[in-house]
Amino acid sequence: MADVVAVVPLSLVGLVDIALTRAVALRAGHVDDGGVTRVFRRRWQRRTVVLAVLAVGCVLFVVWAWWNPPGWRFPQLSWKGMEQAGWVVGILGGLFALASFVFDRVDSRRKGGQRPSGADGVVRVGRVPQPAAWFQDRRTRVDLAGAAKAGRTAVFTQVLSGMGGVGKTQLAAQFARGLDACGELDVLVWVTASSRDAIVASYAEAADAVGVVPDAGLDVESAAGRLLVWLERTDKRWLVVLDNLDAPADAAGWWPPRNRNGRTVVTTRRRDPVLHTDGRVLVEVDLFTPAEAAGYLRHAIGASIDRRADTPALAADLGFLPLAVAQAAAFILDRGIDAAAYRDRFADRRQRFADLVPPDDALPDDYRTAVAATWSLSVDAADSHSPYGLARPVLNLAALLDPNGIPEALFTTPVIVEHLSHVCGRDISAEEVRDALRNLHRLSLVTHDTTTGSVRVHALVQRATRDHLDATHLTTMARTVADALLAIWPAADRDFERTPVVLRANTAALRANSGDSLLQPDGHALLFRNIRSLGEAGQVASAAAAFEQLLADCLRVLGPDHPHTLNAGHNLAPWREEVGGPAGAAAATEQLLADCLRVLGPDHPHTLNTRHNLAHWRGKAGDPAGAAAAAEQLLTDYLRVLGPDHPHTLTTRHNLAHWRGEAGDPAGAAAAIEQLLTDRLRVLGPDHPHTLTTRHNLVSWRGEAGDPAGAAAAIEQLLTDRLRVLGPDHPDTLTTRHNLAHWRGKAGDPAGAAATFEQLLTDYLRMLGPDHPDTLTTRHNLARWRWEAGDPAGAAATFEQLLTDYLRVLGPDHPHTLNTRHNLAHCHPAISKQRR
Repeated sequence: MADVVAVVPLSLVGLVDIALTRAVALRAGHVDDGGVTRVFRRRWQRRTVVLAVLAVGCVLFVVWAWWNPPGWRFPQLSWKGMEQAGWVVGILGGLFALASFVFDRVDSRRKGGQRPSGADGVVRVGRVPQPAAWFQDRRTRVDLAGAAKAGRTAVFTQVLSGMGGVGKTQLAAQFARGLDACGELDVLVWVTASSRDAIVASYAEAADAVGVVPDAGLDVESAAGRLLVWLERTDKRWLVVLDNLDAPADAAGWWPPRNRNGRTVVTTRRRDPVLHTDGRVLVEVDLFTPAEAAGYLRHAIGASIDRRADTPALAADLGFLPLAVAQAAAFILDRGIDAAAYRDRFADRRQRFADLVPPDDALPDDYRTAVAATWSLSVDAADSHSPYGLARPVLNLAALLDPNGIPEALFTTPVIVEHLSHVCGRDISAEEVRDALRNLHRLSLVTHDTTTGSVRVHALVQRATRDHLDATHLTTMARTVADALLAIWPAADRDFERTPVVLRANTAALRANSGDSLLQPDGHALLFRNIRSLGEAGQVASAAAAFEQLLADCLRVLGPDHPHTLNAGHNLAPWREEVGGPAGAAAATEQLLADCLRVLGPDHPHTLNTRHNLAHWRGKAGDPAGAAAAAEQLLTDYLRVLGPDHPHTLTTRHNLAHWRGEAGDPAGAAAAIEQLLTDRLRVLGPDHPHTLTTRHNLVSWRGEAGDPAGAAAAIEQLLTDRLRVLGPDHPDTLTTRHNLAHWRGKAGDPAGAAATFEQLLTDYLRMLGPDHPDTLTTRHNLARWRWEAGDPAGAAATFEQLLTDYLRVLGPDHPHTLNTRHNLAHCHPAISKQRR
């Protein structure tokens, strides 16, 4: 009995030993590999499961033999004491020996013929780069792991593609080291794929290492070819890494074959279609996330809280580019500065980006070239493709614009094509410019999205590119790009269009990246168009602030007497009125007039126009008498300089009449407008819009002067002409109908006014909808004239419906809402009185 009892612990100890041995083997190296090594662990997992099941079965057999429960038929072999224990141990030993023999034979067949290059029996060819200091676990590793899982059945080659400096080589090295450390590789070949010869030479070296080159005199290509045959047929687990394959043609005929036991990883800056066909999967390697970049910087530059305070902002300044982050950290440590000091240097546009990274002999993490030099090589490669020599000039232009999106149409405008033709010394077509963009896209220097028609460039690529531009070329290119932006700017901005937003962003980037180039030798029209676009988009405060800044820049660069400085002041006044009221606009215009008189003289068109605007803003600011006096003086000068029939003279007469009326002299205004109408009929004819407008204003001042019946009769005649000339749905026609209803009511016909407003409301509802301000105003006037016509109930019903809509559209505190509520309350006593 004691012997049998002793056997059971021995069996259990053996089982535990097997389980622990296998567990240790499985957890060797990096444990958290995102599922990559689990693909290769299945063989070891199957062996462990088989041995575990066998051991458990043997233990159960021993227990059963020892216990021999009643009712179970078991051969009675008269086993006693040591004899019984001996049989059990023998059976167990034989079974484990058989299992060990089978697995050893499998391993020996799998490893047969190998010439180990390492103490662990793994063949390693080429040097895997050392891990980067403070390596950040990245999202792209998960993408690579996912591709690796699929690879056991379908995908055998993963291509890590991205711009220079995103860390493709480090990701591939981490992948290779992870598999190697977990004992899941038999052959690891790392190829620096800088040329076809380099690929072939590395393959030949690997062929010799795995023992498929029996003849020492075999030529290199034949040896490399034997390696590919071996990789295709072997059941050994292999990984081939083609690092920096920046010319896919170099790998033509030398791609590692498909084999369920093998895998190929490629790193490249290219995005050619050949890299994601024939079973190859393209894995885009992106930038650091903000957390990854900040984490790298915090670990790299030390634990001091003061030194790490600005790391998130510094990471953003560097565009989260891994190589730039690493080299900035090395620079900070080398110079003994903190992140804030580095940011100050980085923000100084006088500093070249190449001066903000360590020298080549002090680069971190096994890098051989600085980040700017890496991109320069890519640009050279893009320039070597047809159309030859065009990629760099196109990138120079893109370097001045918004990194987040440049309209593709800009690059094919005639002004850009002409500029590129001049730079290249030959005629360039728009199609060739598009091809150059595709070459830059292929080398991951830009992202050319043909679906949205936009081009994106990393901000650091732009800065490194601008560092090589001298001041003269920078100014030329900046003004060329400004011309192109104007060429593609829509004539009128619309709220639902995104194009003006993109163009404003590119204008801001161009202004920031080109210094004062757009102000020399004079202010470029793009600067003014950009600010007007802001105002047209409803950002009036931003427009006013932008014109203030533009005026200050013009004063600084061009001086106070330059015409474009004066033009900036002229454009500023309307936006000041939008933000601060007409008084601010009048003050700005008055200052501008003093400069115009000094620089241009009293009779210059700009001076006269400024006087016209000053009169307008004075009137709007509540000084109609002052506006009338200023307009009268201006009229004298216009008559002397331009003559009586010039459009500016006629417009000034019109404005003089208007401000006289506003100053309390409607009769004088009517008389002046009547005289003006005679001249406009003679000069412009009866159907000219200005003539019709003059007739409309004459009606208004006649009515205000105490002749509403005459005003109603005159406007009825005007309506006939506007229907004939403009049609029934023109805004001026509808305005005339509105005023006709008004003067009919004023002339003592409230019922006629209400009927006219009711007809007009039908057309406004059809054309403008129920919530348009003109529609709501017409409903208010309809209610008013119903009240005046003796129908308080009808007026109350209209006011009540209108109040509901005003509350919904304008809110409870709007003046129109409050006025309507007051009018409705005023109706109720009249209704009660009428009922009594």
